[in-house]
Amino acid sequence: MAITIHGRAALIVNECQRGVIERGSFSGLVDQVNERGIVPRIAALAEAFRAQGLPVIHAPVAHRPDFADIAPTSLINALSLKGRGMVKGSADAEFVDLLRPHEGDFVIERSSGLIVFIGTALDALLRRMNVETVVLTGVSTNLAIAGCAISAQELGYHVLVPEDCIAGADANTHRVIVQEQIRMIARITSAEDVHSALD
Repeated sequence: MAITIHGRAALIVNECQRGVIERGSFSGLVDQVNERGIVPRIAALAEAFRAQGLPVIHAPVAHRPDFADIAPTSLINALSLKGRGMVKGSADAEFVDLLRPHEGDFVIERSSGLIVFIGTALDALLRRMNVETVVLTGVSTNLAIAGCAISAQELGYHVLVPEDCIAGADANTHRVIVQEQIRMIARITSAEDVHSALD
């Protein structure tokens, strides 16, 4: 289905790190990433954005070694405190091979929080680059992607979510959140349609 990209677009690649999507503590998410084959599709989209001179923004989590800025106010925060993984500089925090930042890409790292639009310089960066549309990829459908879609829309961006470039905890959770939540605030599309719109 043909889509329109409003103004200048940026690609956001969320948490495509070894400790999240290769060997993370959430095995269902790792399985879904592999079954859905999202990594090569995201890599191809990133190349297409670079070829058009459009920003590619990586949004990794990299915790402080002391975890001082994480409060046990949610289940996922409590699990982070218990597991003590994804520490800055660790093997878990590394980007997966196909999605390592290239020269000219942007990296917006955060030590806590699930949503890259909150508590980081991302919004200011996008506005300085005159970005009007954000394309969200990566993980997870049920947490960060849904949260980023809501936050970006509230900040005034057009939001595109190529459904074949995201994954959630399990197939049913992914389906329900895409159909019942994300589609209300973002345009659900595909990697192929985003490629066509860029061309």
